[in-house]
Amino acid sequence: MKRKITIVTPCYNEEPNVEPLYETIRDLMARFPQYEYEHLYIDNASNDGTLAILRRLAAQDHRVKVIVNARNFGHIRSPYHGLMQATGDAVIYMASDFHDQQDMIPSFIAAWEKGANIVLAIKSSSKESRLLHGIRRSYYRLIARLSDIQLNENSTGFGLYDRTVIETLRKIDDPYPYFRGLISEIGWEPVKLEFTQPRRPRGITKNNFYTLYDMAMLGVTKHTKVPLRIATMAGFALSFLSLLTAIGYLIYKLLFWQRFAAGAARQAAAAAKLLLRASATL
Repeated sequence: MKRKITIVTPCYNEEPNVEPLYETIRDLMARFPQYEYEHLYIDNASNDGTLAILRRLAAQDHRVKVIVNARNFGHIRSPYHGLMQATGDAVIYMASDFHDQQDMIPSFIAAWEKGANIVLAIKSSSKESRLLHGIRRSYYRLIARLSDIQLNENSTGFGLYDRTVIETLRKIDDPYPYFRGLISEIGWEPVKLEFTQPRRPRGITKNNFYTLYDMAMLGVTKHTKVPLRIATMAGFALSFLSLLTAIGYLIYKLLFWQRFAAGAARQAAAAAKLLLRASATL
C-alpha cells in the first residue's frame, strides 16, 4: 500500500493563485508515483471567486479536498485546523500565494525518506521589502533571545511534518496555537533547508498591521516569561514608591498640620460647595 502525502494550503481571497498552485503541485507530485497525495485547501471564508475555483478543482480531481470555513477564523486558527485534518503519512504546509518555493517539495520528501520527522524551510533572505524583512529578522532574533526554548529563527511554518508530529500536536489542547513555536516546543530536531522568499506574483498580501502585531505578540506571550516578569517587578516598584509617598505625606502632615495644604480632592470638593452656594444665592 502506498504511503500518502498531504499538502495543506490555507487561502483567503486568493482567486488568481489557487489554480496555478494546484497545477504546480500536480506537476511536482507526478515525479513521485510511489506516493499517493492529496491537496487540501482550507478556505477562510473568501469573498471573491476563490471558492468557486476550488469547488471546480475538487470536482475534476479527486485528490483535491476543500474545507470551507463558515466564517473567517483568522490567520492563526484556520491554517492550524487544516493541518489537523490532514490524513497523510507526511504533511507539507505552505502558503497559497507563491511566497513559498514549491520546488523545495522534492527536497522535503528526500529528507523525510531519510528519517526526518520535521523538515523546515528557513527564510535566509527575501525579495520583499527590505525594511519589512529587516524588521522580521530583528523580531525573530529578539524572540529567540527571550524564549525559554530554542526557537527556529526565520521559520514561516513552510515545511514537511511526519504523521507522528501531527498526532503529537493534535494532543495539545491550545485554543489559539502558535504553530511555529509548538514545533520547537515538542522537541524534535528539524532538518533545516534555507530558501529565498520570492515576491508575490499575483494579488496582494492579506497581512496587515493587526495580523502581524497579533502574530508577534503571540510569539512573545507563548514562549517567554520575561515581559510578565518585567511587568510584575514594575508593579511592585510602583507600589513601593506609592507606599513611601503615602508615608511621607502622613509624616509631613503630622509635623506641619496647619501649614500643609489639603489634598487636591478635598480642595475640589470645597470649590464645588462654594460654587453651589453662589448659584443658590443668585
